[in-house]
Amino acid sequence: MRRKSWTPENGGAKHIFRALSHRNYRLFFGGQGVSLVGTWMQQIAMSWLVYRLTGSALLLGVVGFASQIPTFLLTTIAGVLVDRWEKRRILVVTQTFAMLQAFALAVLTLTESVVVWQIVALSAFLGCVNAFDAPARQSFVVEIVQKRENLGNAIALNSFLFNGARLVGPSIAGIVIAFVGEGICFLLNGISFAAVIVALLAMRLPLSDRKEVHSDLVQGLKEGFRYSFGSVPIRMLLASLAVVSLFGMPYAVLMPVFAKSILHGDSHTLGFLMGATGVGALVGAMYLASRKSVLGLGKLIPTATTVFGIGLMAFSQSTYVPLSLLLMLIVGLGMMVQMASTNTLLQTIVDDDKRGRVMSLYTMAFIGTAPFGSLISGSLAERIGAPSTLLIGGVICVVVAALFSRKLPVLQASVRPVYEKKGIIAPLASGVESASELAVPPAD
Repeated sequence: MRRKSWTPENGGAKHIFRALSHRNYRLFFGGQGVSLVGTWMQQIAMSWLVYRLTGSALLLGVVGFASQIPTFLLTTIAGVLVDRWEKRRILVVTQTFAMLQAFALAVLTLTESVVVWQIVALSAFLGCVNAFDAPARQSFVVEIVQKRENLGNAIALNSFLFNGARLVGPSIAGIVIAFVGEGICFLLNGISFAAVIVALLAMRLPLSDRKEVHSDLVQGLKEGFRYSFGSVPIRMLLASLAVVSLFGMPYAVLMPVFAKSILHGDSHTLGFLMGATGVGALVGAMYLASRKSVLGLGKLIPTATTVFGIGLMAFSQSTYVPLSLLLMLIVGLGMMVQMASTNTLLQTIVDDDKRGRVMSLYTMAFIGTAPFGSLISGSLAERIGAPSTLLIGGVICVVVAALFSRKLPVLQASVRPVYEKKGIIAPLASGVESASELAVPPAD
């Protein structure tokens, strides 16, 4: 009996790293791999430092708000500029500023002169940097992966890289904080930015054929909003991501509370919790990278959102460390598949000349709503406790998943013409009214 071969949708293990066949993407992958470990070290160290100095869940929310509100305010403007400027230059500048921010935190912490308002100010500065960095980085992938059929794989590998760093960085940070303090984490993060800057400068990019744009900034913003919210699939994807990010993603700002006050642990416990999230996300990213086609991703979004929400609900009630680690793994898996599937679908259906603006709205939905979520979560946790706050967030995520599932046929019908135009699926034969009649998977 012959073994069942991998389907085009599932691809198999041999397809997982196919985007690395592109030289520029290999450089990007390697540089980001080093830098992201440092970024996660800094994130854990900053949360632990704030909680150590203040013992306040509310101030954890304030710091999270300060680091993310600039993305909400600036990212749509950044998207217009990303569509006009050379993306590599934008990234070199943003990575340089992020490096300087890390060094400033390191100096303040190592000299024992750091106070909370300085952390808030530097977090807000980094948020401004990220408002430009995120849409540029998201849309830059298209320029360094020449074969469009490998674009989805590259996006999944970016998620794999991000969450591999999520696994490694917090674990290292927990050890470094315990032995030498938070300042060394900030210092190591600053040094790590050199890797991605060197990688960007070493790339050989083709001459840009971008046409000169004469419209003003306001006109560019209006055009981007009309295009994005006039498209049913883009509107649905951004809305679901925004609600999940607002009520579900801020779980991270409450992790120090769970590690110290609920699970009665220390910085090691915090590192293990975030590391477990990284393991789950890594599994999700590997699965998405193994898929050879974008077909069927739409169905994964509500499923993954449900897994994410149920994971949060169960974790909120756990007081047993091993069980909490297992549940955070499930949370990471659901979060990764939901976020990366949304990203891939958007990148697949968007027009190239509006990619920066659409990805800026994606960044706003994914990151820009998080500051409000951080503030809400911190405030609620002060009043009703961290477990109840996380439980409510999980319930909302499950409700969003149910609503998305009800609207899934609308998404499929809207995306099909786009996929037919791009050659992802064959057009329906004359007289055939549904994809199922030709045994063609829905275009979602």
